[in-house]
Amino acid sequence: MVHKKIDLNQLSPLESLLTPTYAARGLVNPVSKYEMPETEMLPAIAYNLIHDELGLDGNSRLNLATFVTTWMEPEARQLMADTFDKNMIDKDEYPQTAEIELRCVNILSRLWNAPENAEATGCSTIGSSEAAMLGGMAMKWKWRKRRQIEGKSGDRPNLVMGINVQVCWEKFCRYWEVEPRFVPMEGDRYHISPDEAVKLIDENTIGVIGILGSTFDGSYEPIEALNDALEILNERTGWQVPLHVDAASGGFIAPFLDPDLRWDFRLPWVKSINTSGHKYGLVYPGVGWIIWRDKEELPEELIFHCSYLGGDLPNFALNFSRPGNQVVAQYYNFLRLGKEGYRKIQQACRDTALYLSSKIAQLGPFELLTDGGDIPVFAWKLKDDVLAHSCYTLYDMADKLRERGWLAPAYPMPKNRDDLVVQRIVVKEGFSRDMADILLADMERAIAYFVSQPDHKPKQGGSHFSH
Repeated sequence: MVHKKIDLNQLSPLESLLTPTYAARGLVNPVSKYEMPETEMLPAIAYNLIHDELGLDGNSRLNLATFVTTWMEPEARQLMADTFDKNMIDKDEYPQTAEIELRCVNILSRLWNAPENAEATGCSTIGSSEAAMLGGMAMKWKWRKRRQIEGKSGDRPNLVMGINVQVCWEKFCRYWEVEPRFVPMEGDRYHISPDEAVKLIDENTIGVIGILGSTFDGSYEPIEALNDALEILNERTGWQVPLHVDAASGGFIAPFLDPDLRWDFRLPWVKSINTSGHKYGLVYPGVGWIIWRDKEELPEELIFHCSYLGGDLPNFALNFSRPGNQVVAQYYNFLRLGKEGYRKIQQACRDTALYLSSKIAQLGPFELLTDGGDIPVFAWKLKDDVLAHSCYTLYDMADKLRERGWLAPAYPMPKNRDDLVVQRIVVKEGFSRDMADILLADMERAIAYFVSQPDHKPKQGGSHFSH
């Protein structure tokens, strides 16, 4: 979020000063909200001042909008606290942290079936969005190199993807001057289709993005079918258009729950995969990962060799210094849970999602778009006849549930289906079946409320969610 400097002349003294509760007992002087104090204060007072304010944040256990991990085991929290001082970029001073990152890259490359005869390569990032951008940069650099060899222009790159991609891909295209080409939704198709994607590809296409777990409805995109379509297209044209899989969520779901689903490096045109360690990788934010199927897929000119403290630090990242403790926490999960532990947790999430979606479908007014059977995320809409005659919308339902502390966002779908408003729930480890039953009871109460208020004016748009 971009913030602006606040004009203090427009604020009253009460608006510009902190108004603490418990911390007020030890305060001698007022504390400005927007200016650094001239003097010191005791650590306990500073702690209580901030702690008081953070108490106004929501209860993360009731946040069904976010994919981000909101709970870790005490041992993992202790490890993270022990390693707050680790700077990921400083490989000389923290060689074991670097070694742990290397082990995580190896674990993920094998989890995603990297070919035995190739040198899979990868790195950690601050999140899956940064990982996605690194993947996009590698595709652009590879495409431009091919164009140079052919003696052709490299100034009009484009990227093909579904309109449902995560916003980081739009950001990538804007920042790196790549034309985004979106496959719109049509009818009951809420993500990319291979046939429609191929229609948008030309010799300037740097790659195609497939999503393993759409954030709009939780469905897997048809990655294998995309690979097969590219196989035919590339053989016919000689273009070598690659496939990048944005597995921000599904990268930690499919390997454990859908091992026979072919979406990863078993498919020859899947050249790179990104995922989010702080979503279903079960680590606090922020950590992400990207793996290329072979070192040849990561152009050498993107590797930045930095001389630091007398050593050579090969680096591919958008930032320099960043915390190393999330990488340590990711490794803790790999060791602690193993495949069996991840499978149990993700299966429990999927079971809860399937249970909750089936119960929501039985409430009466709602029709499921998805049921949580891919990633444990599902979406529903109001039935057409209900929407035509009811005094409420899903925006009203989201508002009503928020009165009970639940964050379950309602939003319109993207282009060509922006007439369709859906509501979505993300089931994470901290959301139990008991909590699902409490949510169902609150939804039933909300429906009964609206039925009892026939003059209620339905809300037709807008959202109170800022992410």
